[in-house]
Amino acid sequence: MESAHRRISLAEAFSRVPRERFLPDDQRELAGVNVPLPIGHGQTNSQPSTVGDMLELLDAQPGQRVLDLGSGSGWTTALLGVIVGDEGHVYGVERQPELVEISRQVLARFDLSNLDVIAARPGVLGLPDRAPFDRILVSAQTDALPPELAAQLGPGGVMVIPVGGTMLRVERTGPTAEDVSVTRHGRYSFVPLISD
Repeated sequence: MESAHRRISLAEAFSRVPRERFLPDDQRELAGVNVPLPIGHGQTNSQPSTVGDMLELLDAQPGQRVLDLGSGSGWTTALLGVIVGDEGHVYGVERQPELVEISRQVLARFDLSNLDVIAARPGVLGLPDRAPFDRILVSAQTDALPPELAAQLGPGGVMVIPVGGTMLRVERTGPTAEDVSVTRHGRYSFVPLISD
């Protein structure tokens, strides 16, 4: 792992964390194809261009605390772990218990001690007990911006989340969850975000 003082480029993070390692055996030969791929349990591993777009908008920095909501295979969790470095920390949250276990096993093969993958609690979005976060990445779609996630951002924190098919970048600008600045960044398709 790198010192928190060296900024890792997205290209370098992608080269250190190969997508195929996070795919089921029958999908690995397609790892280089820019499409979402099924990973079981009704979930997908997002296409690389979408992951790149989201990570660019998120702009995670070395040393930051990041919530990766809908962590699925663990690929984005690992990418974020490389980006934030040893002094940062990434919490992946996934609602499918089988994917939690699979992603933990895959992530254990990487030299990343700054990651935790946690099973989502029914009825709870994110990890309010571990908040605030500097960055929140949401890899599932909602119909409206969830205020309980905005509330988990620290001052100046940024969340990237697909809402109603549009990628939003949400920046916390003040003391309450309503104090946010929202910009829109194109149309994307994701599985739905579920909290039950």
